[in-house]
Amino acid sequence: MFRSDDIAIGDRVVVRQRVGSHASDVIGHVVSLEPLVIRPQEVGGFPSFKDAMEIGEYHVIKKLSPRTVRNSDIRAVEVAYAKAFPGREQQLIDAWLARAGAEIAERSNSATPIGHSAGFDPVPLERITEFYHQRGMPVQLLIPERIGKPALRILSDDWVLGEEIIVMTRPLSPGHLAEGFEVLSQPDRDWLALYHFRGEPLPPEAIRPIDGRMGFARLTRGGETVAVTRVTLTQSDDGRVWLGYSAVEVRQDMRRQGLGTALGASVAAWGAAQGAHNAYLHVRADNTAALGLYAKLGFIEHHRHRYARLG
Repeated sequence: MFRSDDIAIGDRVVVRQRVGSHASDVIGHVVSLEPLVIRPQEVGGFPSFKDAMEIGEYHVIKKLSPRTVRNSDIRAVEVAYAKAFPGREQQLIDAWLARAGAEIAERSNSATPIGHSAGFDPVPLERITEFYHQRGMPVQLLIPERIGKPALRILSDDWVLGEEIIVMTRPLSPGHLAEGFEVLSQPDRDWLALYHFRGEPLPPEAIRPIDGRMGFARLTRGGETVAVTRVTLTQSDDGRVWLGYSAVEVRQDMRRQGLGTALGASVAAWGAAQGAHNAYLHVRADNTAALGLYAKLGFIEHHRHRYARLG
């Protein structure tokens, strides 16, 4: 379900190996694949200088997030994300927030687990289904790893799974704003012309500001818009303010000039100035170019989630 991509040198993994008639787990970072050599991790999942060990007979190897992540931290990011894209109608159904909006993206048209009991209680699928059927919409769930575990038990051949999405985070601190950087309260024509979601332009009504929590960032050069992204500021239940941004776009004839990096760094500095403590973003697991850009900006993988549509 999660981390289906190939394991590579440097990845943090858990390996279940056989020691005599017993099994034991080793958690650490991959030093070599053939043979499999693991260097045990430090506390928190950080790389260590401990002696590496060669793993002989093993029967399970699973890729982990680069750092140890608590369930409460996964929930915090997902709550901030749900608040950033609440749709136009919402209904809290037990611990799941069902949302319906004008936007074509699943993020505003899916039910997401935001309550503490969502990781333990059965999914209230019948009531979620009623919510979407009343609106003539397909039933969609946003399933984060670990806190969305009960949803995995109801998936069958009737469900269509979306692509694996990596949620990346980083702490924020004061920084420099690039020349030509600004955050608009409303998207103008140039911003709209450049912004796309998964390669498709969005209609203006689908990206309207939500209660002052959304902004439209851009870089200009010579008076022309050359890079854009959408930003949100929302708070998780633990009081942290989160900066979210999505779909960084650089004008095609201006690519490979560092503009995406400059825009991302400026957005982070702007978010810190607005009181945000951390930033998050989402990227498809197979989007290696975007993963490289966000790694340069200080983001690391936090957790993963996937959408599932019924029928």
